[in-house]
Amino acid sequence: MDTKKLVVIGAGPGGYAAAFLAADLGIQTTLIDAEINPGGVCLYKGCIPSKSLLHLSRIISEAKESEHFGLKFSSPEINLEKIRNWKNDVIKKLTSGLGQLVKQRKIVYIQGKASFLSNNKIQVEYPDKKKEDFVFENAIIATGSSPAVIKSLSGTSKNILDSTSALDLENIPDSLLVVGGGYIGLELGTVYASLGSKVTVAEMLPGILSGADRDLVAVLSARLNKLFVEIMLETQVTEIKDIKKSSKVFFKNKQDKITEKIFDKILISAGRKPNTQGFGLENTGVVLDEKGFIKTDLQMRTSVENIFAIGDAAGEPMLAHKASHEGRVAAEVIAGLKSAFEPKTIPAVVFTDPEIAWCGLTETEAKKNNIDVYVAKFPWAASGRALSIGRTDGLTKLIIDNKTERILGVGIAGVNAGDLISEGVLAVEMGANATDIKLTIHPHPTLSETIMESAEMFFGQSTHIYRPKK
Repeated sequence: MDTKKLVVIGAGPGGYAAAFLAADLGIQTTLIDAEINPGGVCLYKGCIPSKSLLHLSRIISEAKESEHFGLKFSSPEINLEKIRNWKNDVIKKLTSGLGQLVKQRKIVYIQGKASFLSNNKIQVEYPDKKKEDFVFENAIIATGSSPAVIKSLSGTSKNILDSTSALDLENIPDSLLVVGGGYIGLELGTVYASLGSKVTVAEMLPGILSGADRDLVAVLSARLNKLFVEIMLETQVTEIKDIKKSSKVFFKNKQDKITEKIFDKILISAGRKPNTQGFGLENTGVVLDEKGFIKTDLQMRTSVENIFAIGDAAGEPMLAHKASHEGRVAAEVIAGLKSAFEPKTIPAVVFTDPEIAWCGLTETEAKKNNIDVYVAKFPWAASGRALSIGRTDGLTKLIIDNKTERILGVGIAGVNAGDLISEGVLAVEMGANATDIKLTIHPHPTLSETIMESAEMFFGQSTHIYRPKK
């Protein structure tokens, strides 16, 4: 029986990052995934296709709003087939590129489904249903996650979409209900609204994007309230009934009042669940927590010495960039290096328009835990760059320790916030203080200047805002 030095189960951003580094470190590596090339949900059915479509959405919105600058474009002609082909071409280029990197690194890539038979043996089922067993010295579980299901609504309508089927763009419904006001639902809702759907959002909680500070969310909400038909808060979907080609949806608000509306399609966006069932973990000593995540230590090692777990399967936050770094840690530990996954912060980004991004301590968390901080906020209305592109709806904020001046957190709402947040991540990781940011010369005119001016506001010295420090 063939013995593998390292098997990596799952070839998403965590799995292939782990496999690539392991191979670079001289470990004989086998990477197993159901797809013909690496990429995982992120490249095939998640991050990449959704951001590709969000780019189209932004182009459409910019064209509509350009009349403010004296430019007027005719309404866009939507060619769904071309859009799908373009999206699929992006996916193909990225995944085939990863396939080439597999070959260059001399990694053994197996297309198939792996299941554990014991703590050191797996069985692989190939696409032709043939099966083969392998013994392994070390394994990394990188099986990712899948869309969560609302059991009471599951299977009740032929018009229900999840985040995967919604990205297929089979058609553009005249009306779309998004169930869930998290980042996935809002991103996909933005895409469909830009392409012509009348979008309504139903969220059970008092606000959308519950993990983000309310002032950042307010920037996005102001725009979404214009883009969407309605955002229904503290509202639960209780029942869906198909009527001809559409569906009647029943809602219950916080006063238990029942209302009903008709939609062509319903997107269920209730978060994601870890893929920790169905591949033989019960045949190992690997332990799950109460939420179904695999328990690991700082080295990404499970309760079994030679089995590691990373990414969505190993706990929140369920983010691709977190998975990649965890994968690299696991590979280094297996290679005998001293390594641990202990970042000070993991950035979060919502790729709507405007984008929202944050890292480190939030203002909400600071208030909840009575942490003595100064919140320095710089409105983009005072930014020359924001004014020149007609996007003054942004906000940049720093959460600063009042005693040490250390940057504890950063939040940004606005165009390209996802790109801007990296400076904040570096500041938190390096233990930078407000003076460090203030003295770092930022290019002008740019949106990144708003970070520098936020730091200046801590000292009551912002060039473009007069607001003495209290």
